Amino acid sequence: MTKAMIAGLALATLALSGCGGRQPLKPVEGQKLPAVPVGAATAPTAAELIDPSTQARPERNVELLTQSRERGDDPFDLPPEQQPN
Repeated sequence: MTKAMIAGLALATLALSGCGGRQPLKPVEGQKLPAVPVGAATAPTAAELIDPSTQARPERNVELLTQSRERGDDPFDLPPEQQPN
């Protein structure tokens, strides 16, 4: 039982060790780079393409609600319509 567990752990460690490669990205030979975006002076680099924009990952607003207040009347909160049989 212990040998099987050690072998499984070693196999999992070996499999996960290949996931942490930190090499600069290079385009594949024979393939074109992405087109230059409209309005940009130059084509984006690989690092710029990987870095998410602010719109893709917006900052979180963690402001807590400090005062509770009664919810106002909602004119669009209507009961469901009855279907004729």
